[in-house]
Amino acid sequence: ALSSDVESALSQSDAAIDFSSPAASLAFAQKAAAAAVSVVIGTTGLEAAQKAELARLGAAGARLVFAPNMSVGVNLLFSLCAKTAAILGEEYDIEVIEMHHNQKKDAPSGTAEKLGEILAEARGLDYGKDTRHGRVGLPGARSKNEIGMHALRGGDVVGDHTVIFASRGERIELTHKASSRETFAKGALRAVKFLSRAEPGLYNMQQVLGL
Repeated sequence: ALSSDVESALSQSDAAIDFSSPAASLAFAQKAAAAAVSVVIGTTGLEAAQKAELARLGAAGARLVFAPNMSVGVNLLFSLCAKTAAILGEEYDIEVIEMHHNQKKDAPSGTAEKLGEILAEARGLDYGKDTRHGRVGLPGARSKNEIGMHALRGGDVVGDHTVIFASRGERIELTHKASSRETFAKGALRAVKFLSRAEPGLYNMQQVLGL
């Protein structure tokens, strides 16, 4: 059933799933929390203040899962990248490449940003300061303390993400490719099941999957 009455829909629900826009997701999460309805949010592009509000809702007793990507495979990629970056160390340069369809509004993708944050933490870097978004002109030699970030757009690509670890003599590439948006729906349903038995709080998909 389609309805524009959010409050009425929430009053008849145990859980809700939101993939919309940052402002809409935040307003929806606030209404869901007020109605004691668990909510799973897969929206990308949220700013720091909006993420902080989700954390506040969780601390106040709401049950939420927020993740830039609901795919089980992508969240496994998050875990593998953290371990790989920590093991390889600073001798390996890190580059992140993502590609999405030509209608995607934000860049880099929320998933690529999350990968960058994970990689920066594993290497003791600052994502905001140490990320190089593309290169043009004469940027000079690549420094060790940077993470390259590159966004590609074209066609109907659902979502491709590759993390490259490159050193002298070898290169390691970890790649995830989504061929159907159904994978995000499946992950969101797993998150709903997780919240049905979880304590109040704000969770991510790593916690949902036990990674």
